[in-house]
Amino acid sequence: MSDVLAGIDPRDLSVPALVWAADEAVRRRTRLRMVVALPPVHDRFWYAGVAHRGSLRTRAESALANAEDLVRELHDGLWTATELVDGAPATVLCDRTPDAALAVVGSRRLGRAAEVLSESSVAVPLAARADCPVVVIRTPEHTSVHPPLIVVGVDGSRDCRAAVAFAAVEASLREARLMAVWAWPRPPLSHGDGAEGLADRRRLLAESVAGCADRYPDVDVEQVILRGQPVEELTHASREALAVVVGRRGRGGYSGMRLGSTVHGLLHHAACPVITVPVRRTGATDGTASGADRPRRAGPLDTGFSAPGRAQWEERNSPGLRPDGFAAIGRRTARAETHLAAPPEERSDHPRTARRRRPERTIPVSATFPKEQNDDR
Repeated sequence: MSDVLAGIDPRDLSVPALVWAADEAVRRRTRLRMVVALPPVHDRFWYAGVAHRGSLRTRAESALANAEDLVRELHDGLWTATELVDGAPATVLCDRTPDAALAVVGSRRLGRAAEVLSESSVAVPLAARADCPVVVIRTPEHTSVHPPLIVVGVDGSRDCRAAVAFAAVEASLREARLMAVWAWPRPPLSHGDGAEGLADRRRLLAESVAGCADRYPDVDVEQVILRGQPVEELTHASREALAVVVGRRGRGGYSGMRLGSTVHGLLHHAACPVITVPVRRTGATDGTASGADRPRRAGPLDTGFSAPGRAQWEERNSPGLRPDGFAAIGRRTARAETHLAAPPEERSDHPRTARRRRPERTIPVSATFPKEQNDDR
């Protein structure tokens, strides 16, 4: 089941985020799952921490009940579920994203340093690590524009293709038109800045949105190339949009980045909800399936390969092809078992035997010590 996951902040309930999540659950005909996480208490003595944690739990239960009442007033027949969990909010929500169609949270409008260092930061860590699209509601959507508009950022990367696929599904659900925006920064040099560069970007933009018209004939797709920085151009386009959809990472940055600079900028400056879409190795990117599409993690004795890859691995590492290696492992295992079976005082790593022993000295029988002289003589 693919739920719409809504993160509830017990200190400040984000009503726009909760309303957005409830409306999306109705559109997708799925369950709304509201989760409140109680963060650990570190900055108090144990006797003060118990009382503080009790007050936090009471506040969380109250916020969860208020959220459930609000959703019931908006959509009486909506299927809902509530959950109160101990743990850091970003970690708790991230652990539940594999089985979610999308996750919705509000924005606390934290600074960049607080987003990275604060334990209470949720939007940025969740957008960077979630296994499903993440919706951050900083400002409400613009519903006064007709027909409605959804903006998706395109740069020709694999991440942007996942964002385009999700944006097309969302536009179809909302009966909105889709605007695919390619922001083309002005380079310091004029190389590739002429008609040839424009033609290349038009081609890449067309390739990125190819197939949307066939899969969703009810969605009107508009392709736009704007000159300027991506954050500025997408922020300007968000002033009349229901949402801005972007990939988790674009062409810029290094391969280890979890979240691109464009996403960071939009989370601070966009005038509508921002949807960050991750790339999945297999399956769709529209939030219909997620848990089965995740890469399987290798256990302590697992290779981490799929069935064909595991068969090849076993064939290459079978005892018939690697007799010496397995024999060496067996010899080392036997030595280790013999070592552990010996008494402690006879092991080489025992403190009394590990230190260097002094060689024994043999005194000849003929050697005698001088007798003590009598001083009374």
